[in-house]
Amino acid sequence: MTTPDTAHALWLRYELIHDLAYFSPHVLARATDLGMRGFWMGYFAMRSAPMGAVEPAVVTATFFGFHDTRVARALPDAWRYATPEQALATRLAGVQDAITAVCPDQQALAEAADLLWEAARSADTAGRPLAAANQALPRPATPATRLWQATATLREHRGDGHIAALVAHGVSPAEAHQIKIAAGESDPEALRTGRGFPDDAWRNGAEALASRGWLDRNHALTEAGRRAHADIEALTDRLATQPWDTLGPHLTAHALALIDPIARAVADSGLIPRPNPVGLVWDAVS
Repeated sequence: MTTPDTAHALWLRYELIHDLAYFSPHVLARATDLGMRGFWMGYFAMRSAPMGAVEPAVVTATFFGFHDTRVARALPDAWRYATPEQALATRLAGVQDAITAVCPDQQALAEAADLLWEAARSADTAGRPLAAANQALPRPATPATRLWQATATLREHRGDGHIAALVAHGVSPAEAHQIKIAAGESDPEALRTGRGFPDDAWRNGAEALASRGWLDRNHALTEAGRRAHADIEALTDRLATQPWDTLGPHLTAHALALIDPIARAVADSGLIPRPNPVGLVWDAVS
């Protein structure tokens, strides 16, 4: 059985590879050429495209971490400029360029892609809509795009599980961000403005955590808050182990060894901004 620590170590690495689709100039330029107006329109269109042209409310619910006004500024307007099928093709073309630029070793890419694809293909997506939508997409033709699409399914599988853990602990989106900030995992202003929360909603999130005894008057995690944060992260990691059980411990360890240098190359490339709103632990991979 895969340990939660192994699942976490894998996430730290495949998350970096996956995030090229959101931050790499290779993808951003193609999104602009497609007609996307600004970063957030491209982000919401390309990430939600596996579900089709769904309503903004569906995207707000499945993405969890965004205020509904942020989503509504991008969708459904994005579908006036491109179809979901075009958005899917654009993100694959962009990550093909980005991954090839940082990792030109096609043999290493192909081996890593096949192992991660097998793990992603075997992921149980019941109750995980974003993972299911990505898992249902066709197998890409090239090692770079196949690797990236596998990370998309695995990343959304873990993310869907993380949302389940937050909901089980009664944590709202604004509260989840406040916990991340208090834990020192994200820049406060970049997270607040990026996720589109108005001042009152942001303030209410902090006040709700304080009333639960999770934040102190300085907005730092209390002992109870640190325990809750640790419990949520531990549950998230446990829920992310299942896809790797299909590979078994030997192939899972080999997959980790294969994607580690790729993730390090991405981290060293400067294509992913620091600090990152995803809350990556950079020291683990660079």
